[in-house]
Amino acid sequence: MQHVHLGRSGVKVSRLCLGTMNFGPKTSEADSFAIMDRALELGLNFFDSANVYGWKTGEGVTEQIVGRWFAQGGGRRDKVVMATKFYGSMGSWPNESRCSALHMRLACEASLQRLKTDRIDVYQMHHIDRETPWEEIWQAFEVLVHQGKVLYAGSSNFAGWHIAQAMETARARPFMGLISEQTRYNLLTRTVELEVLPACEHYGVGVIPWSPLAGGSLALTGRATGAAEEQRRNSDWARADRDKHGAALERYQALCKELGHEPADVALSWLLTRPAVVSPIIGPRTLEQLDTAVKALDIQLDEATLSKLDQIFPGPGGVAPEAYAW
Repeated sequence: MQHVHLGRSGVKVSRLCLGTMNFGPKTSEADSFAIMDRALELGLNFFDSANVYGWKTGEGVTEQIVGRWFAQGGGRRDKVVMATKFYGSMGSWPNESRCSALHMRLACEASLQRLKTDRIDVYQMHHIDRETPWEEIWQAFEVLVHQGKVLYAGSSNFAGWHIAQAMETARARPFMGLISEQTRYNLLTRTVELEVLPACEHYGVGVIPWSPLAGGSLALTGRATGAAEEQRRNSDWARADRDKHGAALERYQALCKELGHEPADVALSWLLTRPAVVSPIIGPRTLEQLDTAVKALDIQLDEATLSKLDQIFPGPGGVAPEAYAW
């Protein structure tokens, strides 16, 4: 397993990130434990979660499962770079969501208890909060970092403008700011190439793609290992992807057959060639899905193949503004 720096930080993470969103709703605790044990055996040291995963408001079901796995000892906690997220609603009261300093403090304490740990390695805003000023957000992060409860700050689902705002206000404090951005990115969804990827490259922010298989669409009739694959496969946008890209997917399947690789593996391997991408998130429901997902790391896509993929799934035309202006 190859390990690389997460953005411009000194911490090293595996080239695939273990997404835990299936733990609880789709995967039993015992199977979740087995998957996490196997991940360590494979050298996969980067785990991602969120306080809302498990989809029972306020309970943090998935974080609790990960925490009970950590509690087994054996060096599990220190071997893992643990990322989790806050923003979503954890209750019905006014300050039980978003990115206020109050909610950040409450959410962090609750995640630490559920994860049975003294620190969150990468604490990620699950969404931009347009109602909270960056001065407040960074001050709250600084307090958590000073207390040793958080080591690094990350974002998720930010636009390029949001990343620039975050980094410039952090720089003025001065504070390290973001080291990672978790974004929806795959062969079918390449909008982030306009501004998000260039912003991340400029600021040294590592990109962590979620839904690398487009809700299972890019796995075609073969293996599907993307995070929460079943849920996303049946979502409105996943069905829309398949309806919109049906002809392209047929060409893609033919190319993968020619290459002799599973479509899911080619989709993951392609992401690993993209600028600023550090570690696509895989969300296996079973041990078999985890073992097969890592095969993508052994695939080397040559320039001719990358060109064919661009022809099948054209991106937005490059970075902004050149992609849509002279």
